[in-house]
Amino acid sequence: MPERIDRIKHKAYVYLTVGRDLLVFRQPDQPYVGLQVPGGTVDPGESHLQAALREFSEETGLALPHALEPIAEQTVLFDNDQGRDVHLRRLYHARAPRKPHASWEHFEMSPSAGGDPIRFELFWLDIAEAAASLPARFFTGFHAPLPALSDRLGAGA
Repeated sequence: MPERIDRIKHKAYVYLTVGRDLLVFRQPDQPYVGLQVPGGTVDPGESHLQAALREFSEETGLALPHALEPIAEQTVLFDNDQGRDVHLRRLYHARAPRKPHASWEHFEMSPSAGGDPIRFELFWLDIAEAAASLPARFFTGFHAPLPALSDRLGAGA
């Protein structure tokens, strides 16, 4: 049995909404990974906010000139053969006036874990529907802020 080693990884993610629609993606080449929002690992010397903007661009192919508002922090544990990874996540919300695309495919060319480019299929979900009926389809923890974010957007967002 390997000795438990906790590796702390700082992460930053963006919940982008247009009206009441939330941008999400799936990895079609890894279907077991659930729905996610754009974001990822904070690089050395980088703030969470800088990482959120950079990762958003790397994973979507889009620039994010919109203001980011902090919405939550999460601690997520992942046990593996080498011990435990502790992900300290900061979650941000951004609003855009219109959708750049209804859906699209994009490749992240330099994944933080290394390896081949990762293919993403990006699309929009109604946030209330996602909060109510899709939590099990999201990758670990990404569904948690959806009810509060849906309430924040209100009925007529």
